[in-house]
Amino acid sequence: MFPPPPTIQNQTVRMIVHTSIGGRRVRVQLSNAFGTSALQVGAAHVALHDKDSTIVPGSDRPLTFSGKSSFTIPPAAEVLSDPVDLTVPQLCDLVISLYIPGEATSPTIHLTGLHTTYISEAGDFTGAASIAGPKSVQLWYWISAVDVEAPQSAGLIVAFGDSITDGATSTPDTNRSWPSQLAERLAANKTTANLAIVNEGISGNRLLNDGAGVSALARFDRDVLSQPGAKWLIVLEGINDIGIGGRPGAQPPDAVTADDLIAAHKQIIARAHLHGIKVIGATLTPYVGASYATDQGEQMREAVNNWIRTSHAYDAVIDFDVAVQDPANPKQMRPAFNIRDHLHPNDDGYKAMAAAVDLSLFKEKH
Repeated sequence: MFPPPPTIQNQTVRMIVHTSIGGRRVRVQLSNAFGTSALQVGAAHVALHDKDSTIVPGSDRPLTFSGKSSFTIPPAAEVLSDPVDLTVPQLCDLVISLYIPGEATSPTIHLTGLHTTYISEAGDFTGAASIAGPKSVQLWYWISAVDVEAPQSAGLIVAFGDSITDGATSTPDTNRSWPSQLAERLAANKTTANLAIVNEGISGNRLLNDGAGVSALARFDRDVLSQPGAKWLIVLEGINDIGIGGRPGAQPPDAVTADDLIAAHKQIIARAHLHGIKVIGATLTPYVGASYATDQGEQMREAVNNWIRTSHAYDAVIDFDVAVQDPANPKQMRPAFNIRDHLHPNDDGYKAMAAAVDLSLFKEKH
């Protein structure tokens, strides 16, 4: 179980987020999706990151929302900032600082932030050069998106998945998840340098049942279809359904079959296609040795992977399974990629996953 996040009351929260493509204007989206009461925000700023809690001198920009520097987000709602002029380099770290004058109850958070967040003592330090004597955690509060103004030729890839997309067990503050390492490859390639990638992975997420966040089917519209400029979707979901619901004796609603998971994948494909988004299926990575691995579950994983590879339901396939499996035992992760739990890769494993993506998949046909 994750420990409860620190309570925020009359404090500034300074968070670091990593970008993919750059631009000259930026806007920030905040979410109170899981808040049980309205969230008061006294001030919000964006800046370029220097180190620790320090911002690059001269880069601080106050944010307004519908022209207001202080505002309230109703429960379950999101708000989008007004655009602000700020040159955002490719693959840079941005600093987003929020001052919460009251007490934030049931804050909307992302538990696997993998970047250090700095929480101040009492007061508004949103425009400060650094946060003095902060508490630090590795999670994000309230941030749901950062958008840069991009040319018409730009496009967006949505990485949709669970903890393996989220980047769990990668080295914090280094941007080593497979979507972040794929962003580096995209940026280095002239034909794909105008493609952004967003990470919509949630650790513990499942296709069919709620758990760590709502199910993939339930969050699909919010996390995929609402993304501006989305042209491609990479789907890596189902291992938690298998691990939890594929065990002998599993009971409804957790109990699942390979056919149940394939039906869910078909739904995602159909819904994305309705919006003109090309959908790329990613095979489920090895999990034998993980705490919830079973022979029955492994049979399900192999059945789902066989369908992803051979059904031609997806517009294309990325074989993450082959990229990280142990050649001597394909049901297990390669020992050099196994950091501790036989489920989540280390930085090198995530690099191998990013390297397995054929960049020609993202060429547009005219």
